[in-house]
Amino acid sequence: MLTRTMNTALVSIVMGSDSDLAVMKDAAVVLEQFGITAEIRILSAHRVPEHLVTYIKDAEGRGCKAFIAGAGVAAALPGTIAAHTSLPVIGVPLTSNSSAAGGLDAILSIVQMPPGVPVATVGLNSAKNAGILAAQILGAGNETVRAAIVSYKENMTKDLLAKDQKLQDIGYKKYLEGKA
Repeated sequence: MLTRTMNTALVSIVMGSDSDLAVMKDAAVVLEQFGITAEIRILSAHRVPEHLVTYIKDAEGRGCKAFIAGAGVAAALPGTIAAHTSLPVIGVPLTSNSSAAGGLDAILSIVQMPPGVPVATVGLNSAKNAGILAAQILGAGNETVRAAIVSYKENMTKDLLAKDQKLQDIGYKKYLEGKA
């Protein structure tokens, strides 16, 4: 397990609005499964830019190893964080009620970073994958975390093969009835 010292989260999960929490909590849940400490903050790149920059530097100083940033519409948060740190930043594009493009605007804003300011990007509303990617990054230097990821993926394989076997055994109609 990756442990923390006092007030040190290894991964920082940041979002610009509390409305993003319903999606972004999935990153925290999966990190907890791998024994990785995380903290969650609401810090908008547009509404509180000075507080965001101060927080980034503070998190680095406390031992943070990666950032996960969820953002919709203009999606400036991941890029802003990446501009102020040398640590890995994983962007989670989010859908938004105010988005005319249904989240495509957020995807493009996060993916199209300028040279020298990379942001890894997962799929739309894919905070769980962002958590797994952060764990894989940390697991590259920690065998305990890496073993937990291997076990997670092995369990995912077993679960899927069990579902396939059930489908083969009972057929698609009964399978779907069981899911209703």
